[in-house]
Amino acid sequence: MNLLKDLFLYLSAFVPMYILIALRLIIDLINDNLSFNVLNSVNLVTLVLLTVLGIVGLIVNIHHSKDVSKEIIILKKQNITDRHFLGYFSLFVLFALQLELSYVSDYCLFIVITIFIGIVYIKNSLYYINPLLNILGYNFYDIVYLEVGSQKEAEGKIFYKGNLAVNKSYLVRFKNDNFAFVDKK
Repeated sequence: MNLLKDLFLYLSAFVPMYILIALRLIIDLINDNLSFNVLNSVNLVTLVLLTVLGIVGLIVNIHHSKDVSKEIIILKKQNITDRHFLGYFSLFVLFALQLELSYVSDYCLFIVITIFIGIVYIKNSLYYINPLLNILGYNFYDIVYLEVGSQKEAEGKIFYKGNLAVNKSYLVRFKNDNFAFVDKK
């Protein structure tokens, strides 16, 4: 089940790119730059399916996760959203602007590159690299915190919608050291 949740988080990171590519495909079809053939139909269906799976997966991970919440007090925070967003932006440009998905070879290349990036993303727990969360208003923080009832400081990475406050307690669902969401109290 965790592998499936991880896969959904990976797919959600690329939802903005899927939408850009689908938009380009639709505009090209409307302007008769492309013909509506089997490959273009498969492309469009694939992009819609990946978008829906990514959005559903993100909703499941944010709102329906069975990960246990811990009450923590934030001691230090650093918003590091910008460190990871721009690196992913180059992938968006590569896929959305350079690949001609109306060619079978480029479509196959798109699938293979997506799989390779997915393997690296999931294997290395890169869940914090998710531009869709940033677009939805979430910020990504490196934090130092105390778990309520403990005197031992710990470090983590969390997503929070809005500005995280220091010396305030939050309920946090830690998926792992690289990915957590703050629950609303």
